[in-house]
Amino acid sequence: MTRDIKNAPLALMILIIGQILCAGFFLFDVAEDGLDLAWPPFHDIHFVIETFAALALIAAVGVEVRFLQQLLRRKAHLESQVSIAAGAFQDIMEERFRDWGLTPSEADVAMFSLKGMNIAEIAALRGTAEGTVKAQLGAIYRKAGVTGRGALLGLFVEDLMQSAKPFDPAPYTAKSHATSG
Repeated sequence: MTRDIKNAPLALMILIIGQILCAGFFLFDVAEDGLDLAWPPFHDIHFVIETFAALALIAAVGVEVRFLQQLLRRKAHLESQVSIAAGAFQDIMEERFRDWGLTPSEADVAMFSLKGMNIAEIAALRGTAEGTVKAQLGAIYRKAGVTGRGALLGLFVEDLMQSAKPFDPAPYTAKSHATSG
């Protein structure tokens, strides 16, 4: 699915190029037909339909180009926001790990745990026994003052939410107030 989304702009560009070529062909054909007909050529229904089709195709290409530009701008904006959030999360994570006094091994295990990996996966990635990972997780939870993985993740989510702009519930409640009265 992700690869399909990444290929969408390329597919749209190829489609647009094909439509531009077709529009050029139709315009050439319309111009050629117009020269062959007596002036004004609009009395010939075939010419009128061909002209309308060529103009509609050109308009569609214009709309698609605009849509593609908007898509690419939105994609760049979202990638920028994800990068900022990832950087902020990384900064918060490093600061917390330092504050808690985690060892490098514990920080590694904590990071893998926050990524959603289970004990067996962490042990395999680190080349250690599962018991070692369990002991390190216990030390991490104790140093962080939490009881498990969910609470550990909750600390980071809370930190991220505190660093974000304040939440404004008005856009979500305006509709419910309007319908409840």
